Amino acid sequence: MKRNATAVWNGSLKEGAGKLSTETTTLKDTQYSFKSRFEEGVGTNPEELIAAAHAGCFTMQLTAYISEEGFEVESIESKCDIDLVDGTIITSHLTIHAKIKDISEDIFQQFVAKAEKNCPVSKVLNAAISTTAILV
Repeated sequence: MKRNATAVWNGSLKEGAGKLSTETTTLKDTQYSFKSRFEEGVGTNPEELIAAAHAGCFTMQLTAYISEEGFEVESIESKCDIDLVDGTIITSHLTIHAKIKDISEDIFQQFVAKAEKNCPVSKVLNAAISTTAILV
């Protein structure tokens, strides 16, 4: 499987702006700029998109592990916080709230740890990855 996205930038770094589009058109000419990345501006930024990708990928991987063992997933909500420091993404922290029928806390945390290490986005990030998982 291959996927793609396109970025187009016009102008200087601080005064210019760009547009992001994805193959599926989920993003279509989505604005991004210096202000949306480093200040408060309209549009998205690469770190926000990485956070969305990591949260989505992790949640799917966790769901797969739980389901493969016969547990029923009612819901899993994952929030990802990305820290960009001096031009480097240094951490990605996932906060998970999950409702899983008949699963113990210990087994749940084992699945979380396994998903943290094995989701494809975790594998590509060169950052410290951590989780806080709450079984509801």
